[in-house]
Amino acid sequence: MRNSVRALAPAVLVLALSGCMRPTPPTAQAASPPAAGESPHAKHEVRLTGTLEAVHSSKVLVPQVWGSGGPVTLTKLIPNGVRVEEGDLIALFDNTQQVDAARNAQARYEDLGHQVEQKKAQNRADSENRTADLMQADADFAKAKLELQKGPILSEIDRLKNEVKADVARQHVDSLKKSNAFHDASDAAALRNLELQRDRQKVMLERTQNNLQKLELRAPLAGMVAHQSLYRYNTMGHAQEGDQLYRGQPLVSIFDPSAMRVRCAVGEPDGAALVDGARATVYLDAYPELALPAHFEFASPVAASALGSPVKTFTAVFKLDKTDPHLMPDLSAAVVVEAPLSGAGGGK
Repeated sequence: MRNSVRALAPAVLVLALSGCMRPTPPTAQAASPPAAGESPHAKHEVRLTGTLEAVHSSKVLVPQVWGSGGPVTLTKLIPNGVRVEEGDLIALFDNTQQVDAARNAQARYEDLGHQVEQKKAQNRADSENRTADLMQADADFAKAKLELQKGPILSEIDRLKNEVKADVARQHVDSLKKSNAFHDASDAAALRNLELQRDRQKVMLERTQNNLQKLELRAPLAGMVAHQSLYRYNTMGHAQEGDQLYRGQPLVSIFDPSAMRVRCAVGEPDGAALVDGARATVYLDAYPELALPAHFEFASPVAASALGSPVKTFTAVFKLDKTDPHLMPDLSAAVVVEAPLSGAGGGK
């Protein structure tokens, strides 16, 4: 037993000495100092998602014409993806009903115009006749008053007759003056009634003419045409020639592809990245190989949140610095914003 203990003693001593020895620390290379003028704080990236949109765009709707409601028939539509100039014809709708209405309104307007002129001539003739009758009555009254001056040399019966004649002549003059005033007012009212009918018919004629113009849709700006999806025949799709469309439905959208921007929703913690002059890179989900430079343009001053959600976001817009033939509105895009780390300066 003693021999075995003596044999284990050197091994135990070696293990004890090895446990007391300290390991050699690893050698570390010192980091190179930052270059002159370079901030020691690196840049970090903020990734946002948004939708591509055109800076200058306009949506063309099915026209709203005056008159009875109901659908209008599309007879001509410009192809999708065509470039147009301002004022170019985009779509045509069936105008048969409006042409008939305009023709009837024109005929009615001209007829009422002739009636107004005829009524004016008739009023002038009647007024001249009444004036002549009044002048004759005034002459008779003046003659009767002259006969009254012969009273001293006439008999009593003749003098009374002259007084009666003078009184009748005076009453006739007064009656003609009152009746002439009423006739003048009546003729003026009848003429005014015809003039109002004529003017109302003129308004209807102008409305039908405006309807004819509205049924010809023209481009409000120069750009590219993109057909809009609408509800037709229990499904969603683009409008086609021959479709019955209702007023207010979206027909086409015209946008200028030379100026595009991305509208994003930025979380409140990432608001520090929205600084003046902030640079960004835009990537399109549909074209992953594209990387377009952009810059921060503006953001909403107040954060908003969805109903019942505690998360608040800002609406930010980044404008592309260059364009590409692949750019189209409503494409989903990813925006990578270069933002300084906290402590490196900058903020919204």
